[in-house]
Amino acid sequence: MQNAGGCLTPPAGYWQGLRKLCDCYGILLAVDEVITGFGRLGEWFGTSRYDISPDLLTVAKGLTSAYAPMGAVLVADHVAAPLYEDKRTLLHGITFGGHPLSTTIALKNIEIFERDRVLENVRALEGHLQRRLEGLRSLPIVGDVRGAGFFWAVELVQDQAGTPFDAEQRERLLRGFMAGRLLEAGLIARADDRGDAVLQIAPPLICDVAVLDQIVEMLGEVLTDAGNLMGVQSNRLAEVA
Repeated sequence: MQNAGGCLTPPAGYWQGLRKLCDCYGILLAVDEVITGFGRLGEWFGTSRYDISPDLLTVAKGLTSAYAPMGAVLVADHVAAPLYEDKRTLLHGITFGGHPLSTTIALKNIEIFERDRVLENVRALEGHLQRRLEGLRSLPIVGDVRGAGFFWAVELVQDQAGTPFDAEQRERLLRGFMAGRLLEAGLIARADDRGDAVLQIAPPLICDVAVLDQIVEMLGEVLTDAGNLMGVQSNRLAEVA
């Protein structure tokens, strides 16, 4: 799932087609799972959810649940094979590579994920979260709701036709208003306009139904105020009238 642009999910067959192209031309397929890995989409990796077979897979914050800085690259056997040839030296390293504290935290983090059935919680409640978020479509400023697992985006538009906000409007809405209003509401969310103007949420993976409901209710309040600020609601009502 693509983060920039607001939780853009791949169409059916996209990754399989990309895999075929890479195989045809001898290109390594690298998948960035810094955001989508470790439960965000209800699986250890998004590659599992979308049936992807990458050659390289990058991970980071989810590996330790961000309690310690750590990143890693997972590689397929055929990518790693040359590194094990006789008289072959890997001439690469980073200052904090394999840091013992971070790796210990990562192992305990994975253990807790399994013990507390964190992935199962995301899978069990994804449908409920989606249904609640879909209810936000009744707000005039909401043009689309999309995502998966516990990673969702609400696309913001200025009228019923789905007209996107221009640069000046996005500046006023996302940076002039949204940041402060979210803080006031006590909601951690991400307003972004790299592509569509969106408001994204990534709830804690251990959320229960009550917390998810609270998040969506708070989100609805913020979006209602945003619509009033931008005159979207009054414009929509005028069209209906």
